[in-house]
Amino acid sequence: MASTVCRSRNDEDVKKKFDRIDRDGCIRRRLTDEVGRIDKQAPFTVALIYPSPYAVAMSSLGYQRIYRAIMESPGFACERVMLDDEAERDLRAQARPIGYESRKPLEAFAVVAASVAYELEIGRLVRLLDAAGIPALREQRRGDRHPFVLAGGPLTFSNPLPLAPFCDAIVIGEAEEIMIKVLRILESIPRYDERLQALARVSHVFVPAHHPAHHPLVPPIAKVPSEMIPAWAAIRTPHAVLSNMFLIEAERGCSRRCTYCVMQRSASGGMRLVPKETILRLIPKDARRVGLVGAAVSDHPNIVSIVSELADQGREVGLSSLRPDRLNDDFVGVLARAGYRTLTTAMDGPSERMRERLERKAKENHLVRAAELAKKYHMSRLKFYLMIGLPDETNDDIDECIRLVTELSKIVPIALGVGPFCPKRNTPMASEVFAGINVVEKRLERLRRGLRGRVDVRSVSAKWAWVESMIAQGGPEVGYAILDAARHGGHFAAYKNAFSRIDDGVQYGFTKMVDLSDDSRQTI
Repeated sequence: MASTVCRSRNDEDVKKKFDRIDRDGCIRRRLTDEVGRIDKQAPFTVALIYPSPYAVAMSSLGYQRIYRAIMESPGFACERVMLDDEAERDLRAQARPIGYESRKPLEAFAVVAASVAYELEIGRLVRLLDAAGIPALREQRRGDRHPFVLAGGPLTFSNPLPLAPFCDAIVIGEAEEIMIKVLRILESIPRYDERLQALARVSHVFVPAHHPAHHPLVPPIAKVPSEMIPAWAAIRTPHAVLSNMFLIEAERGCSRRCTYCVMQRSASGGMRLVPKETILRLIPKDARRVGLVGAAVSDHPNIVSIVSELADQGREVGLSSLRPDRLNDDFVGVLARAGYRTLTTAMDGPSERMRERLERKAKENHLVRAAELAKKYHMSRLKFYLMIGLPDETNDDIDECIRLVTELSKIVPIALGVGPFCPKRNTPMASEVFAGINVVEKRLERLRRGLRGRVDVRSVSAKWAWVESMIAQGGPEVGYAILDAARHGGHFAAYKNAFSRIDDGVQYGFTKMVDLSDDSRQTI
């Protein structure tokens, strides 16, 4: 991890020296503290990128699953490459990226594979390529001289098109099976053009140079065979966001129809359950903390029994999702035994009307019951996730939220985690638009003012939600605006300026740029 020992931006040679020394020491400490890392060398070694810092990467079950798939495949190995911690605040702070395992520079790998979770990580991927001296734009790379750039990850479930300018190929959907097939092709075919031709014939692989870059023609989302489920994480570390936690899927996909979600039933192919016996068998005996992962973990029919048995073994348990309509006395009681001190669930919309618009099953009585159960089992607080800025939302909806949450705060301390609504492709609400920065900020201020002194309200920035929505609805052309923004530090102002350049005649591909006024709407 880079330090601030050298403060001068003018003395870049000294700064790079300290960055290298400090980062090497940090990497050594992190590697020493890891449990479960697979040490392997192979003739064909891939740089596996996660374009966020180490703590986030090691808490990503998807990234860890691809790591394990590569390391367990004969003839293949991978080295992890992650964003420097300081670069999360300013992309220009990113030093030359290196593999954690050998310190090999990114540009020395024949294949670079990135797992991209959400829209803002595209700019971070661009910065990692730039910092390695690899031309970020696919059209500027020479296939025989530069690494072959792959991408995949959760972003591909909604809209992979903004990745197209930077990637030679993109795996769409669940990648653990297809990834190995792709690597076999890259291993056996040395010529760049022939590689692209071969990959373009593989189902669920998007090759921008060969496939029309229009959303309806992007290959469909891959779905792995049920026998490949569950995913589980090879590495545990105290330096992850989910510190020392063993991550394992309890289910994959979702059976619900929430209209805003990329994992709703039509996209995920429904919910695939992992048997209780399989989950318990795969958990290492020395894992004291267990994370049960999935889009709808609390819908697993045996979830109470699973958590109860883990609690009986003296383990702490965390669940990635708790639906309020699933919370009952038995469930919350066993969560308390498994170490829960904050009960976290989703309110989603600010009013009953908005929740119905989202096709959520959560009703006001479920939220009241959640508060009562949190109090009964001595939880320190009840935390709700909430979206605002929804289509057709009014101040009346916000006021209804204020009224309900005020009443709940009399039962148990309440915290709200607020996120502005961002319409995503491949969802029923794909045609909706972002409400506008000022609209979201005014509604957020109304919410805060109404709950001041009673409830802790924390929110994702409306400005960054706007950036995310612009990328989420864009095509390959938006990648050029991302490139511009990333090269100017990746701050909000850099994105705003990059997007505004369209109106100045720079053709990134938008039909019209969003105005930042109160009633602004975006069109792409």
